[in-house]
Amino acid sequence: MDALTLFHLAVETSERISGRTYAENRPYLLPGTLGELDGPVTGAVQLPLRLDWSDRMVFRLEEPAERNLMYERVIREAMRADDLRMYLNESVLRQVWTLLFLPRGVRQSWEQRFPDLRLTA
Repeated sequence: MDALTLFHLAVETSERISGRTYAENRPYLLPGTLGELDGPVTGAVQLPLRLDWSDRMVFRLEEPAERNLMYERVIREAMRADDLRMYLNESVLRQVWTLLFLPRGVRQSWEQRFPDLRLTA
């Protein structure tokens, strides 16, 4: 490819993603199946810094607001499949899915792979 072609590709790409937020452009990790999500359903969970760099970092799963916040952070920040498996639980995810505050692209990606999420909760 010559330099001019590369320049036009870069301009097209820039035009296509301009005006979009980081959350809309960022790739998000999805599990292969929901069944592999076998994280805890009770207790306190301390997320590693790569998933939660806030002051919180420990979430009590019996507290719905804390649990939902933890799920949102793990779904948005996971870069390893083990993060999803270790911290998310399929049955809990199905119960809270519609309550989670997630970027539109994340929700669409998950619901495209797992359409029944839209029907649960």
